[in-house]
Amino acid sequence: MNFKPLAGLGLAAALFFAAAGLGPKTYTNPVIDRNFPDPSLLKVGNAYYAYATNDGENMLCERSPDLVHWTALPDAMPHLPGWARPDRTWAPEVLAVTPGKRYAAYFAAWDAATNKEAVGVAESASPAGPFTAAPDAEPLVNEAELGGAIDPTTFTDRDGSRYLIWKNDGNSQGQDTWLWLQRLSADGLGVTGAPTRLIKEDQPWEGNLIEAPTLFRHGSRYYLFYSANAYNTCNYAVGYAVADSVTGPYTKPRSSPWLAGTPDVCGPGGEDIVAARDGSTWMAYHSWAKGPNSYRAMSLDRLTWQGNVPVLAGPTHAPTPVPD
Repeated sequence: MNFKPLAGLGLAAALFFAAAGLGPKTYTNPVIDRNFPDPSLLKVGNAYYAYATNDGENMLCERSPDLVHWTALPDAMPHLPGWARPDRTWAPEVLAVTPGKRYAAYFAAWDAATNKEAVGVAESASPAGPFTAAPDAEPLVNEAELGGAIDPTTFTDRDGSRYLIWKNDGNSQGQDTWLWLQRLSADGLGVTGAPTRLIKEDQPWEGNLIEAPTLFRHGSRYYLFYSANAYNTCNYAVGYAVADSVTGPYTKPRSSPWLAGTPDVCGPGGEDIVAARDGSTWMAYHSWAKGPNSYRAMSLDRLTWQGNVPVLAGPTHAPTPVPD
């Protein structure tokens, strides 16, 4: 068991606590060391669930008691809805519509009617699935004229309002890539009102796309994290934009990535945020385990704040204190 010296203690005191088994345990990234791209996390009771883009299964799913030790579960969506073709089921996220009773999975899939990606939704009584869609289900969001729709995520505001956020896949046909927001219906199976455009690629480091949105509220402000640049290179990285209202306008406070690769970490992105049992917040993200086009493993680092500025304790492969 590895221990990290306690802050503010001398070496002798730190060794005493470690010998007594009282020192903080540590872990080393990646926490899921297999192909697990575009991870999203959900806390249910004392357990955590992680979901990822298809790889032999439509919807990869793992469960953990502590965010560090994970166990692979069966395919969480073994059967796709009728409108979807196989092999391109990307970036799923699960929302607890009625915790303990009903869960909704939002995912991007290959729409047979348009030959482009679209966002769908399926339901389950369990966070582990199996998630199924109604026999006559249609895509929830289909922006074929804008290149398709991918990377769905959800956000629940403090007043209980729920929103769906996604990216139009414009880079697939030489168009801009916008992140969009639209309110979800009460049952989570539809969207209401008009969608709102939030941000697009407009900085040199982003290349020709932004994607993988994650919306988080800190204090009274909204932080829209996103990934940008080519996913299959070490230039892939994470940025963020800030707004005083959930619908924006959002502004980007940086002209460089907020989370970028290092000599040891290639192409971090596809991020999501989860709260641990003690209330601390953690960001999960994928990166190339052995260089581009190897496999994208999932890492986890603590997210803290310096005033209104988010700070991530990573990316790192160094021993790190475990959550809680």
